[in-house]
Amino acid sequence: MLTVLQRVSRASVTVDGAVISEIGPGLLLLAGLEKGDTENDLNYTARKTVELRIFPDDDGKMNRSVIERGGAILAVSQFTLAGNIQKGRRPSFDTALPPDEARILFERFVTELTALGVTVATGSFGEHMEVALLNDGPVTFIVDSRKRV
Repeated sequence: MLTVLQRVSRASVTVDGAVISEIGPGLLLLAGLEKGDTENDLNYTARKTVELRIFPDDDGKMNRSVIERGGAILAVSQFTLAGNIQKGRRPSFDTALPPDEARILFERFVTELTALGVTVATGSFGEHMEVALLNDGPVTFIVDSRKRV
């Protein structure tokens, strides 16, 4: 599972001209699900996301998690993260999880994030979305569940 985490002051998702989800301070999370991803990948990524200390403490040092900060997560499924652009000029999505399977795992992932105590808003799975954000920092990290130590 691949995720891009961006610390934001605010973020929103618009579909067909209407805002469907928005958060204030917290994390914009873009999630790409790949063939072979398991519950273990979801759990690892959810816990890493919630516990990652990337918010400033009183001294301005990155020392607080999204929960400690009282922030929310806007989780957006983004299959293009599983795209391979190494060969040719057109991305290959051979490793991306098929949509029906990806939807199920993404919903489980959101459930796991919520169970860990954070407020989670989502985009609209499979829809064309406009994602707006005010990046705070900027602070951006990539979590790849297959590259954990």
